[in-house]
Amino acid sequence: MNRKRGMAGLLSAISRRQFMTGAAAVGLSITTMPKFASAAEEKKLSLYNWDTYIGETTLDDFKEATGIEVKMDLFADNSELFAKLRAGNPGYDVIVPSNDWIPRMVAAGMLQELDHSKIPNMSNLFPRFLDEPFDPGRKYSVPYMWGTIGIGYRKSKVSSVPDSWKVLYDSDEYAGKIALLSDCGTMLSCALKYLGYSANSTDKAENEAAAELIIKQKGNIKSFADDNGQDLLASGEVDVTMEYNGDIAQLMTEDDDVGFVLPKEGGIIWEDTLAIPKGAPHPENAHAFINYVYEPEPNMLITDYIQYATPNKAGFDLMPEEYRTNPAIFPPEEAIEASETAEYLGEDVVQMREELCTKINAA
Repeated sequence: MNRKRGMAGLLSAISRRQFMTGAAAVGLSITTMPKFASAAEEKKLSLYNWDTYIGETTLDDFKEATGIEVKMDLFADNSELFAKLRAGNPGYDVIVPSNDWIPRMVAAGMLQELDHSKIPNMSNLFPRFLDEPFDPGRKYSVPYMWGTIGIGYRKSKVSSVPDSWKVLYDSDEYAGKIALLSDCGTMLSCALKYLGYSANSTDKAENEAAAELIIKQKGNIKSFADDNGQDLLASGEVDVTMEYNGDIAQLMTEDDDVGFVLPKEGGIIWEDTLAIPKGAPHPENAHAFINYVYEPEPNMLITDYIQYATPNKAGFDLMPEEYRTNPAIFPPEEAIEASETAEYLGEDVVQMREELCTKINAA
């Protein structure tokens, strides 16, 4: 999933396409930068990240604070990240995998254990993020951003708030004006939610029913989008789209005619993480970078720019009320309760779902 850069609109009126260097003027108070950064390590760090999924000045600010220069490479999705590391770490120090890929990467021996004593700013996190089923005790990963997958829509083009997956999967009301995310697991998981099954179903018959639902609907679908549903919505090519809430929240700050809803059947909850791959050439610098990201001011600047939900309470508290109370970023609790966190379901289920998606694409 491509993490689109956010709009700085909640702190300024500058367009997300034009926001440049205003954040650099904000004074950074690096009060708890760890003192462990090893003098033996060269002042370099290699970051492997989603596209534009970092603050506009974060890497320069980190270099100014620590002397460590960051080189950032980009990946398009978790599959690409996994494939890159499968043959061994080519030199990355920090990576940004999604939650359901952590167990898979641990099983493949790709991640090194974190030293929490070198990340004292973990104390700035909301407590609920300190322990997760996919990584008990946060042994291998720590949270970066989190959010949901639901429905973005153009208010002037819908008859009512599209609060059910039905409008995407089982209706011709918006024929030719519908976009689904092309990611195989996500596409099937949301269809499973509509059918009343778990998004993490491993049952072959249930997954086949979800695939058949999509095949039947294909004639009404404008695009299986590579995470650019918000762009299709902005251009008027579609009226309803499955998308990440942060991408729609970004668009909402520019366009009052755009809304976001978590369907009543429940959506998908995701979390992107920071992890250190095995063989990282600069593990001390990697810990220093993670700790820096958890500083209140740097975290606020990242959050303001990319407009996703931060797990960092210290950064959250610095954000304006418009962000903290935005239901597109922080959906109602009842909608969250109906939603599910994507899980790694094992290689057999991954293969089964990939085969079903091949069938969908060929239909």
